[in-house]
Amino acid sequence: MLAHSAPKTKPTIYYPYTDHQPIPDGTYQSPIYRKVVTTLENHFRKTPGARVNGNVFLYYEEGNPRRTVAPDCYVAFDLTHEAFQSLRWHNTYLIWEVGKPPEFVLEIGSPSTKRTDLVVKRDVYASIGVSEYWRYDQSGGSFYGEPLVGERLIDGEYQRLPMSEDANGRVWAYSPTLNLLLYWDDGELRYWDPVAKERLLSHAEEHAARLAAEERAAEHRAERLDAERRIQAAKTRLAELQPQIRHPRGTAR
Repeated sequence: MLAHSAPKTKPTIYYPYTDHQPIPDGTYQSPIYRKVVTTLENHFRKTPGARVNGNVFLYYEEGNPRRTVAPDCYVAFDLTHEAFQSLRWHNTYLIWEVGKPPEFVLEIGSPSTKRTDLVVKRDVYASIGVSEYWRYDQSGGSFYGEPLVGERLIDGEYQRLPMSEDANGRVWAYSPTLNLLLYWDDGELRYWDPVAKERLLSHAEEHAARLAAEERAAEHRAERLDAERRIQAAKTRLAELQPQIRHPRGTAR
């Protein structure tokens, strides 16, 4: 009688969250990356199911850890509780667990990443179904040939979104995915909310604005208290002078 062999179990596959290598051009990219990501993170923090992150490994083929790409910034919408759990637990983006790719990806131009961003990553993002792919070049075009460009996936291929430029060199386009206007202004990447009709603020800018508002409020309170003290002093002085007003000196009572 033949013995039954034990059922084969799938080998555990490890999807690293880091390659232990420094960020390419990290000194140049890091401050730009932080502002780009935190501004969008701040804007979408109250949007249910939205996730903004960047500089993490995105794995797009289950069972093959070599199939990975690391977006500088991504935005994903309508995520389930299970998807959030996967993102937090692994500190990576496993497409088969999350259930879909992010809808929006943005890359930041730098000396050593320009070719990868223009060719390799662009092809990967198109193949996995990223709806919009943007490239931002702080230098104004040294890396990508242009300051800012957005592309939308149509029938499996990226088509440029309509870009505009004014006399001051500002370049902008509307992102249907984010419902925001993205614009390059003297090296800075800015976002404009057409619904609220205001520019988005990063965490740092929002914090600075809040401190400035608190300082103005404190100044107004101090001015109001000072005015109230002056009024009270005037009332007190008037009360002291009342007897003299009613009965001037030398007047018979």
